[in-house]
Amino acid sequence: MVYVLDGHNDLPWALRELSGGDPAREPDVAAGDPRLHTDLPRLRAGGVGAQFWSVYVPGELGHDEAVTAVLDQVDRVRRLLAAHPDALAFADTADDVDAVVGSGRVASLMGAEGGHCIADSLAVLRVLRGLGVRYLTLTHNLNNNWADSATDTPRHDGLSDFGRGVVAEMNRIGMIVDLSHVAPATMHHALAVTTRPVLFTHSGARAVTDHPRNVPADVLEALPGNGGVVMVTFVPRFVSAAVTEWDQRLGEAMAAVRADHRDLAARNRFVETWDGPVQPRATLADVVAHVEHLREAAGIDHVGIGGDYDGTTDLPDELSDVSTYPRLLDALADRGWSAEDLAKLAHRNALRVLRDADA
Repeated sequence: MVYVLDGHNDLPWALRELSGGDPAREPDVAAGDPRLHTDLPRLRAGGVGAQFWSVYVPGELGHDEAVTAVLDQVDRVRRLLAAHPDALAFADTADDVDAVVGSGRVASLMGAEGGHCIADSLAVLRVLRGLGVRYLTLTHNLNNNWADSATDTPRHDGLSDFGRGVVAEMNRIGMIVDLSHVAPATMHHALAVTTRPVLFTHSGARAVTDHPRNVPADVLEALPGNGGVVMVTFVPRFVSAAVTEWDQRLGEAMAAVRADHRDLAARNRFVETWDGPVQPRATLADVVAHVEHLREAAGIDHVGIGGDYDGTTDLPDELSDVSTYPRLLDALADRGWSAEDLAKLAHRNALRVLRDADA
């Protein structure tokens, strides 16, 4: 059975933003909402059997605010599952995923995006794991006090001593290390410290699109030795060289007026009034190119899917929402991918990493 286990979906934050934080005003994911990329009918149409829901926290928040926000996001996911028990069910382990998928529902896992949300506290890290959070993305777009981000000026040359301790504690408690968003030095430090396979829950290949959010060739070469998986994102500026070039011009225009290009909300507001060139379109073929390169560079056992739906304002042609995963799988099948290879990409590789962390 080929179903999709996607590594990263920002529906919880989208629900928070669209509702203004009022649960009574949250969009109805059962009926669908055109402002969202994700709803229950489209999850079914896309063959999604399991989803890591991101409990994301903006990097600009201070420690107290970040801890409160991440707990609010965990609660939002829990309420979402409670409201739709016939379609969604909580999963904490790989065995849970198997059982929920077998019941015909979407196995719902959680991953925390942004290591600042633990407020430099291993106790908070352990509490998040106890609440069912299965991975931690070590940074978001900004550095934190113990890890360097791919999109900030380096402060720690990768991981600080405390950061290496965070990785070790994650290994001990069964929380997966997510290396999307982090600097290459952070990737290498984490791979040197971790005793468990890592995930890149929503990244591309740097050799295909030269964007700092993507995974460099030397890291891909090291990945088989770790057993980790790069889950290919669909975010246009990470997968399309044309969009990356346009985005660099956008960043320069924002810097000229002292606006922070790394702040997603500020970026989206700026684009609405910018008189620069029209953004090029990314395509399904761009995503296919990343998947194919990752298979060639790291091996079929080290590639997965992490679309980042509801975490980006635009998406490639033919991949507009969560119903469109079959288009990617069909395109790869047309290029000679076997059913076994497609199953590894779609869910088996990521499920293996989860099962190893369970141990």
